[in-house]
Amino acid sequence: MKSILRIKKINGIEYWYEDIPYYDKEKKQIRHKSKYVGRNINGKPVRVRDALNSSDEIVQDETSFVSSKPVNAYNYGEFLPLQKIVEELKIEEYLGDLFNEKDRNMILSMALNRVIRPTAMYNLKTWYENSVLSLQWPELPLKSQNISNLLAKVGNSDIPSMFMGKMFRNLGTKRTLMYDLTSLSSYSQLINLLEYGYNRDNCDLPQINLSMIVDKEKGIPVMYDIYPGSIVDVTTLKNTLKKIEAHGMENYTLVMDRGFFSKGNIEELVREKIPFIMPATMALKSVKELMSSVQKDIESPEYLHKFHKKPIFVKPVTLEEKEFKINGYCFYDPKREMEEKSTFYSRLYDMKEKLEETAIPGWRNAAEVFKERAREMASFYSWKKIDDHFKINIKKNAVSQRINRMGKFFLFYYGERDWVECLTYYRERDIVEKGFKVMKNDIQSLPLNTNKDSTTKGFIFVCFIGLIIRMKLLSMMKETKIIEDYTVESLLLELEKIRKVELQNGEVIVTELTRKQKEIMEKLNLCA
Repeated sequence: MKSILRIKKINGIEYWYEDIPYYDKEKKQIRHKSKYVGRNINGKPVRVRDALNSSDEIVQDETSFVSSKPVNAYNYGEFLPLQKIVEELKIEEYLGDLFNEKDRNMILSMALNRVIRPTAMYNLKTWYENSVLSLQWPELPLKSQNISNLLAKVGNSDIPSMFMGKMFRNLGTKRTLMYDLTSLSSYSQLINLLEYGYNRDNCDLPQINLSMIVDKEKGIPVMYDIYPGSIVDVTTLKNTLKKIEAHGMENYTLVMDRGFFSKGNIEELVREKIPFIMPATMALKSVKELMSSVQKDIESPEYLHKFHKKPIFVKPVTLEEKEFKINGYCFYDPKREMEEKSTFYSRLYDMKEKLEETAIPGWRNAAEVFKERAREMASFYSWKKIDDHFKINIKKNAVSQRINRMGKFFLFYYGERDWVECLTYYRERDIVEKGFKVMKNDIQSLPLNTNKDSTTKGFIFVCFIGLIIRMKLLSMMKETKIIEDYTVESLLLELEKIRKVELQNGEVIVTELTRKQKEIMEKLNLCA
């Protein structure tokens, strides 16, 4: 029985297969099996990977298969999901409205590099030349000086704000917006925005503060702002509200962390009739008094519920000040209380030991040394200096007050919200924190290596676009459940094996896809 060659068309691309007949003894009939031969190039089967790995042109007799020697090979597969995202979110379109074609493509190249393989800007040209971008957008001037000039141009302009306005208008209204703030540190001595302040990474460096809003439904960041490093969370909200309004966003709900809880912020939100969900701090006297009154009956059976199959007590409360009156819920989680107590007691004991072991230098003030070492635990101890060491006592009342609040917290809201919505939305707020981690670690925005305010602002804009793309990819992976088998990094590495190959005759072909790559492409609805 002779085998024959056939052409199969898959996703619009023609492939040669060898049809091999054989006799099945069990079923007593002739059956067929297919063997992949190569892609159809000018009527001939070409095994692209063989061509890619071959150093010489392969020419056999007319009954054999022909392959051209490759001239160049380019990284290609990892760009497929990212460029689909760029198209779907209209990122390229929006940037095209704000830049000329060359600058737009430079910005996109930098942003895609932050997602795929972050590198120093002086290495960007080499990465670009080895990628399919050099075919798609040829001869981009990606030298260090050109990049710095473009970033400075962005930093000195309203381009970031205009871009975010376009993003907001594309999203539409009635969104849930998660808002938070983080720090970006730098060793630079030339960035005026750098100031010392509360550093969330426990890094003893001057910093820039970066606020960010993530759209809960889309799972992507839609707005950011930059502040000097000494600015605290609570003071940034008023500006943010004005910018959201300027971008045309209406009927949204703002979900924030307790760092934004203050009389002034709540009064502003209520006056502007902006729905919000926000946990309380114990800084206000009225909140402390409310906690004391709630503790009397929070464990009453009438307040018992289940959340994600675990028991939780939920009591409706109202916070009243002269300037406003808002509703909320007090939550009490018994399991969380036990975990918090265990952690707190362990830290309380360890810190006491550490302080008593501390030798106080003769030239230093003991109170300053105590404050420096004890940090946020200082309020739980009293001390006296004996020779060059501390004698530490634990303050029973301070500890009791802290223990009594464990497992309990307030969530206040404005608008119509039940307790399940409030708790669910608040717990989903960690999408912003995850975004910050991605920006700092995966997109490698830290440490800031720029030397001017303008280039720093331009670089953060590029990182922001990269973050949009990466977080959207993560969202797609969750929706399609690919996340069960791949991380973002492993998925991009798998797709990176798909390359575009330029042959001697000038034709550009794509290497064959493996089974894993085909599965990824199918699930993400991609086409090579």
